[in-house]
Amino acid sequence: MSKLSRRAFIATGLVAGGGLVVGIAMRPGNQAKSLAAKLGPDGEDLVHTYIKIDSNNVVTAVIPHSEMGQGVHTALGQMLAEELDADWEQVQVEEAPAIGEYASYSAGRRYLFANVDFPNLVIPTVDGMMMNVADTLNLQITGGSMSVRTTGILAMRIAGAATREMLQQAAAESWGVPVEEVTTADSHVIHAASNRREPYAAFADTVAAMSPSQTPQFKNPADYKIVGKFVPRRDIPAKVDGSAKFALDVRVPDMAYASVVRSPVPGGSVVELDDGAARSMAGVIDVVVIPQSSVGGMLGETLSTEAVAVVADSYWTANEAVKTLQVTWSETGFESVDSDGIYAQFERDITGGTERQSDRVTGEVSAEFASAARVIDADYHVPFLAHTCMEPLNATADVKSDRAEIWVGCQNPLGFRRDVAAILDMDPEQVTLHNHMMGGGFGRKARPDYAMQVALLSRSVGRPVQLIWSREEDVRQDFYRPAVQSRFRAAFDSSDRLVAWENTYTNKNEPIEAPLIPYRVAAQDIGYVSSPVHIPFGAWRSVDHSQHGFFTESFIDEAAVAVGRDPYEFRAELLQDNPRHLAVLRRAAEEADWNRPLGAGRGRGISLQESFGSLVAQVVEVTVTDGQLSVDRVVAVIDPGLAVAPDGIAAQLESGIIYGLTAALHGEITVENGAVVQSNFHDYPSVRMREAPRIETHVINSGHDIGGAGEPGTPGIAPALANAVFDATGLRIRQLPLGNFDLNYQAEEEGVVG
Repeated sequence: MSKLSRRAFIATGLVAGGGLVVGIAMRPGNQAKSLAAKLGPDGEDLVHTYIKIDSNNVVTAVIPHSEMGQGVHTALGQMLAEELDADWEQVQVEEAPAIGEYASYSAGRRYLFANVDFPNLVIPTVDGMMMNVADTLNLQITGGSMSVRTTGILAMRIAGAATREMLQQAAAESWGVPVEEVTTADSHVIHAASNRREPYAAFADTVAAMSPSQTPQFKNPADYKIVGKFVPRRDIPAKVDGSAKFALDVRVPDMAYASVVRSPVPGGSVVELDDGAARSMAGVIDVVVIPQSSVGGMLGETLSTEAVAVVADSYWTANEAVKTLQVTWSETGFESVDSDGIYAQFERDITGGTERQSDRVTGEVSAEFASAARVIDADYHVPFLAHTCMEPLNATADVKSDRAEIWVGCQNPLGFRRDVAAILDMDPEQVTLHNHMMGGGFGRKARPDYAMQVALLSRSVGRPVQLIWSREEDVRQDFYRPAVQSRFRAAFDSSDRLVAWENTYTNKNEPIEAPLIPYRVAAQDIGYVSSPVHIPFGAWRSVDHSQHGFFTESFIDEAAVAVGRDPYEFRAELLQDNPRHLAVLRRAAEEADWNRPLGAGRGRGISLQESFGSLVAQVVEVTVTDGQLSVDRVVAVIDPGLAVAPDGIAAQLESGIIYGLTAALHGEITVENGAVVQSNFHDYPSVRMREAPRIETHVINSGHDIGGAGEPGTPGIAPALANAVFDATGLRIRQLPLGNFDLNYQAEEEGVVG
């Protein structure tokens, strides 16, 4: 999922105005009095915005992020518990409610002021400003691999350390001893000199009335007992025993079910509807046309496109009835568009260079190409991709005249609440949103269209409704990872040194740094042209890194081969100015035994990608036999700065690799007559167990700023795989997915396929 752009934060901050900061500067601090009634049952003291302590000394970490299998509740709980000196066996986690007090202020501070060392005096004001911005934008984001590196650092650590200091102060005052003599350990405050030891719960009432520091003293990392260690994940037991509650598990009294269908061509509306067959089916309650609505969203304009829904007494009935609808959709002007036409458009726009925008320009690019001893060039393409989360899109709504309740699994609860309220013409305070664990998100569940639809359905039929999108609707009505073309040129001098790098691609999204390279090339010209298409855009795991990782790490491989260099050694030579990158690359080569000979029909490829603050290098080994590709082994090394939850990082690396491997081998959304062709896993397959390689993961704790883990594993698998195929066959793959190509085929032009 894409992080909010710096531009969005800046713009909103200017609109909000500096004067509004006064009076809210301390909002990220202790809000126990106002929040206690909203959060906790009796018997729990809210001692900090993010911490509850009950009478049994159980600490509950209140986590303002969604859990979708990535383990973020555990990792953030670890960071809070570490600074609090809490006993992990006595720590629980719960997701924060969708209310303004839990807006993602830390993300704004992280991305706008990442390199600013503020004086302690102004930090409350800065945090207050960022809270105002986040609250104004209704941001409660889980995405961009940012939870640990923003909320973890700027909220959980601070909350834990500040509460620990308040507990020490409260105990010192109660015992009449100097606060410097009071220590903490295992959820207890301790005064060794007098042999006093009391649980945190004994002082919870006192602490709840105190004001926390926003600049507390953090623990020395050498003293960590929880961070960086394996601890049992808090979400796993319920998932194993079946008690975990996802949005699909929601049941509300008198609840009906709904299924929807929308125009095959994005943007179409209902011209004519024959719903007679549907209405005649037993169990059908109503057929409802849901009007198109437009509401601003965290990723730009959010469209709740016109749809036709069947509401029935069971989902099976609703979905079967939808199939009987005879709908004539309006023309959109895109009915003649197909995939070939989109790629032809990209080619024209890149070649024409119309209004090309620059990402990076260094050195004398034109001069280096003019005097080059050798120039190579290549064009790469990747297709549209769908998200295909394990759990299909679903939401439940109960809408009354003056209030609404929504049950959903989403990545931006505050944003969903805002958009549902807008479409119902309600104030957000009239909407209560219950967020649940998700069976995958990958950016798709940051878009609220399905929640907006079910809210309108519930209001229309006057009872609670659970809407479930069919898998076919899920695939054909996605917000897709964009198709992209990327054109490269590279220049070498007479000594075979890479002296110039030129890259032009279509359509820029986030993150802005995705097309940049870490390699030492004096002259660089990297930029893009706009080539808009009608297929809706959405954030997809690792966002633009998923495309550019394939492009840049494949072409740097081509550059190495062009001058007869080993791809690993070539990269290493160009990374002499980036020792952190070099260390990750070198570790991957060592763990993979890079120079070990492989047999006939086998190949090895390498890649290096920086994304979301982390560095990942991957080495892939493949076997090609009679044109059939087997991905045998993946060695992945990540440097996230500090691994808060090493087992969680390993799991996310493995997950990201499998997700990216699915895209590299099989992923392709095509367009015919303006509409998406694919509809389910039979024509949009995922990697099966028989295709999954052995994955080995390794973590480097470099001490660098903490980076993300959920997305960085995805971008590097496609180029490492394509490079391995080249090593095994001599065929250069420049277009994905690989499954489209016969690896027995010998292309006429230097073994290039795609």
